Amino acid sequence: MKSLSLPLFKRHIYLFLGLSVLFLILGFSACSSKLLPPNTEPLAAIPGELRIGFQVIPNAELLAKAQGLVKKKFPETKVKWISYKSGRLVNQAMAANDIDLGLCGSVPTAMGIAQGLSYKVYFIHDVIGDNEALVVKQSLGIKTLADLEDKKIAVPFGSTAHFSLLSALAAEDIESKNLTIVDLQPPEMLAAWQRGEIDGGFIWHPTLNKMLESGGEISVTAKDLAIDKGIITADVAIVHDNFLKQYPKFLEEYISVLDEAIEFYRNKPQQAAEVIAPELGISPEESLQGMNELVWLNSSEQADIRFLGTGKYPGAFAQVLKDSADFMVSQGAMTFAPELSNYRQAIFNQAVSQASNL
Repeated sequence: MKSLSLPLFKRHIYLFLGLSVLFLILGFSACSSKLLPPNTEPLAAIPGELRIGFQVIPNAELLAKAQGLVKKKFPETKVKWISYKSGRLVNQAMAANDIDLGLCGSVPTAMGIAQGLSYKVYFIHDVIGDNEALVVKQSLGIKTLADLEDKKIAVPFGSTAHFSLLSALAAEDIESKNLTIVDLQPPEMLAAWQRGEIDGGFIWHPTLNKMLESGGEISVTAKDLAIDKGIITADVAIVHDNFLKQYPKFLEEYISVLDEAIEFYRNKPQQAAEVIAPELGISPEESLQGMNELVWLNSSEQADIRFLGTGKYPGAFAQVLKDSADFMVSQGAMTFAPELSNYRQAIFNQAVSQASNL
């Protein structure tokens, strides 16, 4: 397996420097855009129904769900929350037009754009830090990634965790063929772990925490990869093109709800953890830990050129998606990565630009 090229790391440096500052400020302390045609008018200001494809990840959207903020903001809209186990399944739902909004990791999003799926990125739900990690059995005495040779490691294929695992191996010049990598969704991974069928897994909370509680230890985290290697992963919000064309202004109002949840978490982290804990199925203490292991960015921060940017100043996040796709092609996980311009066109940053002014 080839290691990551130096140009790939260089292209990440500018974004990484911005992320490093945010890790310190938000720091786990709890304390060219594709425009709509100029004459396009939404058929209605507010949709009668809103289908949100979410994942059980401790970020602002799940907190807003737990608080009932979406229903409060849009009382006349029938809100349907649909849970998915991974971004790959969210991509399938988008392809089938089963959802209007969805949460998808940066890697499956990069793959979805490469496949020509009809959606745009309009928000970054979180930048992944210690919330995703490679957990291995303590009894195996694994100290370095080289110790994974002949071990069986699970990961949801096509996910940010998959990208992180392959990137970590490549950065150490370790060929994936020297270990067995199996495709398992979080619930199936936990069951396989408890049955002793796998030696480890690269996964997120709450599955990660449950594996740690049953004899696991951390080998490497997504934060380690970001800081040491410039390998950035995130969970992003995507919107189906059909919904965007009909309700472009609605997204600004929806993002204001996410901003409200972010503000609540920043000001009252313990209360936020207590609210979100039932959604995660873990204790408030564990929930707070998971929340603190992610970087939550509000709309003003995301409108910066280090992230989604604005219509006038496109952000650097398109390059992260492009680099993610290129790497997955190099690893044989996908066959084709389009040009950077395709990823820039797949970012709708008008909503964060306007929502930050609401």
